[in-house]
Amino acid sequence: MTDTPISVLLVDDHAVVREGYRRLIERHPPLTIAAEAGSGEEAYRRYVELAPDVVVMDITLPGASGIQTLQHILQRDRDARVLIFTMHRDATFVEKALESGALGYVTKSSSPDLLVEAICAVYHRRQTLSPDVQTELAALRRAGSAAKNPLAALSAREFEILRMLVAAKSREDIADTLHISVKTVFNIHYQIKSKLGVSTDIELMHAARQLGLID
Repeated sequence: MTDTPISVLLVDDHAVVREGYRRLIERHPPLTIAAEAGSGEEAYRRYVELAPDVVVMDITLPGASGIQTLQHILQRDRDARVLIFTMHRDATFVEKALESGALGYVTKSSSPDLLVEAICAVYHRRQTLSPDVQTELAALRRAGSAAKNPLAALSAREFEILRMLVAAKSREDIADTLHISVKTVFNIHYQIKSKLGVSTDIELMHAARQLGLID
C-alpha cells in the first residue's frame, strides 16, 4: 500500500455492485472514489472531467464495452491507467484488454485484498493479473495461441465488433456506438468471418458459441 492519495473512477453497470466495491475501496485509504459510471460513454465523460488516477472498469457495459472505452480513454490520454475488473476470465478477453492498453486484469472472483493491491500496482504502472487469469493466459500461450484459438488472430477492434455482433447488435448500432461508418463495420464483419473460417452469420454464431463468447 502507498501513502500517496489515489483517486479511482469505478465503472460497472450495476449500481449495487458499484456500491459494494466503493465501500471496499474506501476502507483502504489513501484510495478514494472520485466518481462512478454505469456505461462506457459516462466513464469517458467522467474521465475527461476529473482525470482520476486509476480507472477500474468492467468489460461488459451497455453500449461501448470496457475494451472500447479503454481504447477511447487512451486516445484522449495515453498515460491513463486502467484496471479491468470483470467476471470474464477467458484468456482471449485478457489478451485483447492488454493489447488495448490495460495495465491490469483482475476477476471478480478474486479476494477483496487483491483488488486493492491491483489498484495500487496499476497506479505505479506495474502490470498485474489475478492468479486465475495468469493460469488461463499461460495455458493459451502454451497451446500456441492463434493455432488453437482463432479469436487470438483477431485485432482488438475485430474482437470488439464480434462481441457486439453476437450480442445481436445491428451494423448500424455498432457503427453508431463505435463512431465508425457502416461500411467499415461491414468490412470488419467480413474480415472476422474470414479469420474464423466461416462464411455465414449462422456459422459465425456457432463458432462464437464454441469459442465461449456465447453462454
